Amino acid sequence: MIRIVLPIFALFLSLVLLVSGNAMLGTLLAVRLEIEGFRAALSGLVLACYAVGFVLGTLYGIRVIQRVGHIRAFAAFGAVTCATILMHPLYVGTDVWMVLRLVVGFCVAGLMLITESWVNAIATTQTRGTLLGVYLVLFYLAAASGQFMIAAGDPANFPLYSVAAILVALSLLPLLLTRTVAPELHEVERLGLRELYDVAPLGIIGGIVSGAAMSAFTAMGPIYATRVGLEITQLSLFMGIGVLSAMLFQMPVGFLSDRFPRSRVVFGLALAGLAAALLATVAAKTSTIALFLTTGLFVGFIASLYPVCLALTHDQMPHNKIVPANATLLLCFGIGTIVGPIGSSALMTTIGPSGLFVFAALILLVLAARAAYYLRHQPQLPVTEQERCVAVPSVSTPVLMELDPRSDTFQDTPDADADTQRAAAG
Repeated sequence: MIRIVLPIFALFLSLVLLVSGNAMLGTLLAVRLEIEGFRAALSGLVLACYAVGFVLGTLYGIRVIQRVGHIRAFAAFGAVTCATILMHPLYVGTDVWMVLRLVVGFCVAGLMLITESWVNAIATTQTRGTLLGVYLVLFYLAAASGQFMIAAGDPANFPLYSVAAILVALSLLPLLLTRTVAPELHEVERLGLRELYDVAPLGIIGGIVSGAAMSAFTAMGPIYATRVGLEITQLSLFMGIGVLSAMLFQMPVGFLSDRFPRSRVVFGLALAGLAAALLATVAAKTSTIALFLTTGLFVGFIASLYPVCLALTHDQMPHNKIVPANATLLLCFGIGTIVGPIGSSALMTTIGPSGLFVFAALILLVLAARAAYYLRHQPQLPVTEQERCVAVPSVSTPVLMELDPRSDTFQDTPDADADTQRAAAG
């Protein structure tokens, strides 16, 4: 594995620095909004603007890259991101911060598009799976480290913003100094939402719900932790443990997904996530350790939903439509990430901090009900004919899906009978 990773070590270093700085900033801003006394609903709206910017960046950032080239676009996105990070503490107001979060989301999406396209260009058929696995682990470790760094300072003061900006600035160096020729980057083909829903409705609903639940935790989790009385060190542990749990659950859930009908796995994950969310609301009133444990279970279950829904969608699509279906499903996940902070913050304003987990429980209940209906009324594809489940990060761009080792299978000439059976099973 070392021989595979070593040639692109600089690219992965760039990813680690970028993700850690961006994760640190997201939690830092949520805590600062709480310190300033803003209502949860307003804070959720501000934090949701990042998701809006990120989705727009995945849709239109490619055009910027195509116009000026990878290196110039990377430098531009990075410079704007660093400047925008440093602008946050200069004026603390929801109107300005909405714009700043939108800009940061768009630029971070552009930076990830370029980084992921470079990794894709270097990957081969033999190394694609290994590189995706390394990418996944590094992504979650970097995101967790960003959470832990929050405890190193006071969110009400300037230094932590400078640290986040420094990390993003340093992430530019590996790519700006690379001698590797920039890869070609094309706009990703997408399948129509209606067309995908007609074939894989459970995949669509699961993608939206998983995005909403995950973003609700990452955006509003720091505000929840503050309101239930956690100190800043405990808050960083609360968020960091959640991120690490998301990584640890990927492999065992993927193992189950390859050995049982995926619709049942989606149903089980939705119920397990719902139960963990409800337990977390009770645990917050008992002990900090219980809260950490139940939150870890909750995040682990919801973070595993998207890879299973992606694999379920693969099972139901003709081979020649799987690649554009990937991009559309990722867009659905992105829509969910916009809904999550807004919906959860509204409930937190209405019923208190527990609204975060109540919101997650409600949308997971909807998913469980849809999965139960699917199991009852739709024919299930035999387990032996399922595509294998591949873990993917909770935040990525459509370009990363080209790193999916299953993409080699997708490019083969499809078997008409197999495609017909997949469509019928959907």
